[in-house]
Amino acid sequence: MTQDLLPVTRIPRTGLPAHAVVVGDPARAAAVAALLDGAEEVSYHREYRVFSGSWKGLPVVVASHGVGAPGAILLFQELADAGVGTFLRFGTAGAMKPGIGDGDLVIAEAAVRDDGVTHQLLPPEYPAVSAPEAVLALQRAARQAGASHHRGVVWTRAAFQPGLLPLFSYVGAGLAAIEMELSALLVTAALRGLVAGGVLVIDGANADELVDEQATGGYDPHREIVAAGVERGAVVSLEALRLLAEAEGEQA
Repeated sequence: MTQDLLPVTRIPRTGLPAHAVVVGDPARAAAVAALLDGAEEVSYHREYRVFSGSWKGLPVVVASHGVGAPGAILLFQELADAGVGTFLRFGTAGAMKPGIGDGDLVIAEAAVRDDGVTHQLLPPEYPAVSAPEAVLALQRAARQAGASHHRGVVWTRAAFQPGLLPLFSYVGAGLAAIEMELSALLVTAALRGLVAGGVLVIDGANADELVDEQATGGYDPHREIVAAGVERGAVVSLEALRLLAEAEGEQA
């Protein structure tokens, strides 16, 4: 019955696991879900592809939200409506400072709210901050996986391509990476009392002084070093969810 499904994503109103990994690409959602035991596709409507299964005994959701925060926030809100209480965004990003290489992971401590949607929900002064326990769980999982990783503030920006406005107004602020959806998740989590964080795989350099167009041929996320980072990041995300659930059980 249609009333048993939420209107935008078409996911069930009840019965989903409480822990979720959210990604941009529907194909990536399928790839992450392939790591789960007993994975099943729950729904696939628009850009929202949703799976459920278990990781080392923990029931989890893996869902795609598409490109850009205005659409992504609809998934976050409806997953929360359906009972998900812990979210980790697993995506890709461009490096914003030296020392962060292709395929490395960036664990977000907070995000700049330049996402194109949350300023319509809250004043711009309101922060977009990851749950400390999510940051620590992701860091622990990355160390266990032997994955090169960094912690820092990321820039969530609505526009992917540069326009007439200066793109790198935050370069001197020490940001680690730039991406398109995380701040919307962090604001949603803060408003609804959820646990949220994010880990991003670097698929290129975005700061002017880091880009060598002749050497790199420009932006190309479809390289082996990035694919290997995505494989590591998927495991790190799922294991971090398990660590968070384990900690929740210890606190109960």
